[in-house]
Amino acid sequence: MTATMTPVPHATGARPVSVARGYRFELVKLISQWRIRLVILACWIAPALFVAAVSQQGSLPVDTLFGRWMHATGWAGPLVVLGFAGTWALPLLTSLVAGDVFASEDRLGTWRHLLVAVRSPRRIFAAKALASLTVILLLVAGLVCSSAVGGVVAVGNQPLVGLDGHLLSAGDAAGTVFLAWACTLAPTLALAAIGLVGSVTLGRSPMGLLLPALVALTMQLAQMLPLPVAVRLALPGYAFISWNGLFTSTAQLGPLLIGIVVSLVWAAVATALAYLLFLRRDFTNRSDDGSPRRSLVVGVLPLAVLLAVTVGVVAGATEATGSGIEQTKVERSVATAFAHLYRRQTEELNRPAVTEEQLKATAACTKGNVSDGAEGPGNDWRCVVSWHLPDVAATGTAIYQLDVTPDGRYVADGDGPKEVNGYFLVRTPIGDAPNPLWQFDGNVELLGTTKG
Repeated sequence: MTATMTPVPHATGARPVSVARGYRFELVKLISQWRIRLVILACWIAPALFVAAVSQQGSLPVDTLFGRWMHATGWAGPLVVLGFAGTWALPLLTSLVAGDVFASEDRLGTWRHLLVAVRSPRRIFAAKALASLTVILLLVAGLVCSSAVGGVVAVGNQPLVGLDGHLLSAGDAAGTVFLAWACTLAPTLALAAIGLVGSVTLGRSPMGLLLPALVALTMQLAQMLPLPVAVRLALPGYAFISWNGLFTSTAQLGPLLIGIVVSLVWAAVATALAYLLFLRRDFTNRSDDGSPRRSLVVGVLPLAVLLAVTVGVVAGATEATGSGIEQTKVERSVATAFAHLYRRQTEELNRPAVTEEQLKATAACTKGNVSDGAEGPGNDWRCVVSWHLPDVAATGTAIYQLDVTPDGRYVADGDGPKEVNGYFLVRTPIGDAPNPLWQFDGNVELLGTTKG
């Protein structure tokens, strides 16, 4: 037998409190909590201090996307913070806010007072959901604004090198950085909606508070596995990764748009489930924290079905098969990045200018002992890049060792010749400078065509 919310009697002619008044009340309740205030303060200050401090260090987080460019431009810092936020900060923040917005009433035993004051369970849910959303947006705004200000003040408003080696002007870099942060709002909303489900169904249990973080951790572990590309794109957290595609000369929008749509669908479905579960709880019984069986049937199973449906839809709509990492895609990506970065090295060395069309760079890649039809992630990719210079008969070659992750990102490590990519510094007319061809980050579009 399922318990339902008992109607709250009220005086004849009394009207329920409006959503706007309830929203203001819930927002004040949230912001008045010392831990929320502390987190808001940290989000608006800590990223700026972190970016400024790291940008002044001799060693940079080169294992982090765009970390190797933190000395060169202030717009690399916000992207480093974004990578960390998508992995750890945003899941924890949604847990702290959305995962506790209903459970706090269970701990304090104030449901009956709130129901009598507002006189509308539906408006209570709307007010709490909107208040938690507002606080989450405030936290995200603090992360992006603080990291951007810290980077620009510490390093400067300089151009940014994209993932395929092309140079974004300072204005383009700023716009793309803020767009990348905006794209991560979709998976953040999905985690927040899952937090609402946990907060409603699990009540005083700490598992409700931890649910968004656990879901995010599970999705991160899944992204590290060699999953089929359709399954990878159907996970609601993929937009935390697919913003990388904005930083190529031809934006890789397919995976990003799919990730955003999937995240928004998950946010809508999870919010609707939380709403239905909220209306069916018996809040007149202070010992009732929600039925675990009802939580499983109404909360978990629909989301599992949604995941299966999204996998099928993505697979059918994109005709994506396998890992999406194929030999021709890797070769095209490496050759494109090398050509862009070779131009940058040419400018540093004050050599005659050359264009990508003149270089005609190509790459021949193998994976382990597989030289034809290689595919899949791994650290055993090896690419030989060839290019031509105007009025030079000989063909230039350079070797790279690649570590390709399951999500398509790779790090190309130069393996000679020394004067091209075998050393991390090059001698320029004004002194030693970082060699852009020594190591570089790249991205293979999982849904990209294999045709040249």
